[in-house]
Amino acid sequence: MGRVTIGTASWTDKSLIACKRFYPKGCSSAEDRLRYYASRFPMVEVDSSYYAMPSERNSQLWAERTPDDFTFNVKAFRLFTGHQTPMVALPKDVQQDMAPYFATKKNLYYKDTPPEIRDVLWQRFERALQPLRAANKLVAVHFQFPPWVTPVRKAFDHIIECRERLADYTLSTEFRLAAWFDDEHRDATLAFERQHQLTHVVLDMPQGFANSIPPIWEVTNPALAIVRFHGRNTATWDVKGQTAASDRFDYDYSDDELRSFAEPIRRLADRADRVQGIFNNNNEDQGQRNAESLTRFVGDLFPATGVR
Repeated sequence: MGRVTIGTASWTDKSLIACKRFYPKGCSSAEDRLRYYASRFPMVEVDSSYYAMPSERNSQLWAERTPDDFTFNVKAFRLFTGHQTPMVALPKDVQQDMAPYFATKKNLYYKDTPPEIRDVLWQRFERALQPLRAANKLVAVHFQFPPWVTPVRKAFDHIIECRERLADYTLSTEFRLAAWFDDEHRDATLAFERQHQLTHVVLDMPQGFANSIPPIWEVTNPALAIVRFHGRNTATWDVKGQTAASDRFDYDYSDDELRSFAEPIRRLADRADRVQGIFNNNNEDQGQRNAESLTRFVGDLFPATGVR
């Protein structure tokens, strides 16, 4: 039976801090918040690394400020997943090198990035992971691909490049286009993940949109299975122009909904050494409350060892 750990995506969302229901009074510094979060949960997903290149210094501090058995997932930098990347997201020296490009373009895409710049960014990203890896606290690097990444050869080739760039790390893959798991592509997608030891991510999200993925309860890497909870808010899921993630992922799971995940997670734990449940619903303290409840419900199925 694999170990189950449940936590949230980020511990510093603005609405979480502002609601004043999770962090106790006086817990106001970055160090205090991470230490308190780590006293309540066994793992967290770092999402800030998607928006800007992470740093070795921060990773070292994260490792030092958390218990020995606390773990992190780190979200891949947005350029690597094919997302549009504004100039401000790049390191200062890279901004200078790319200034001629941004004179005529608002965003940089991976396909337009010079090979030497790609190499620099991959090297810096990997260096930023090293302190967590050295402390045995890094579980996975999470690659969330945008809806315009479709199941065609060039997409598979790019994911293979990501795999090769981080050959010594566990990578998880999340897609945002239904076609990856339609009747024509589902088996090929799962086979590809298995072939390259990519952790398939089971998704709970609003259904009925072109960027909706049904929950596919499969294990493609026996070392790790992941379930990510995005909420089920159909009213906000595909609204354009949102400025805060907490608007899009504003959803509070009911206890009945959370209980329904306990048995499928237990079945994943029969096939994977480790199973993570990660709540990305993040308006105020929704994710933290839901994570605590799911921990309790899954723990009911593990009476001998419990769940962390």
